Amino acid sequence: MKFLGIDYGSKRIGLAISDEGHTFAFPKKVINNDINTIDEIGKILKENKVLEIVVGESVDSNGEPNPIMDDIENFIQELGKKFSLPIHKQKEFFTSVEARGRSGKEINNSRQIAKKENNRVDASAAALILQRYLDKRNNPQI
Repeated sequence: MKFLGIDYGSKRIGLAISDEGHTFAFPKKVINNDINTIDEIGKILKENKVLEIVVGESVDSNGEPNPIMDDIENFIQELGKKFSLPIHKQKEFFTSVEARGRSGKEINNSRQIAKKENNRVDASAAALILQRYLDKRNNPQI
C-alpha cells in the first residue's frame, strides 16, 4: 500500500506517490482542477493501492492560513466523503519555489517557466509535501 501526496491549486493539482515502504515520494502527475478531479484521483487511488492521503496545507511565513486554504479544506471534505481513507495535512511552505529550484530554475525567473515545466513543478511540489510527511511519520524527532 502507498500514500498519495496532493499539492492543491486552483487550476492544477499536483500528485505524488510513495513507495511501498512509505520511505520515498515520487512525482506522479498533474491533473486539472475541474469537475473530473475527484474521479481522476479515485482512479489513481485504486491503480496505486493507496492507503492514506496527504494534502498540502497552505500557510504563509507566519504559519497563518493562505486565502486558498478555504478551498483546500473544502477539497479535503470532498475527498473524505468520496473515499474512506485517512487524510492528513502537511504544511507546504514554499514547496513550489523549492521544486522550481530543484529543477534548475532561478526563483526570479519563475514566471518565464514554460507551462510543461509548471506541470512538473506541481507534481514535484506534491512529492515534497509527501516526503515531508513521510519523514515526520517515520522519524517523529524531526
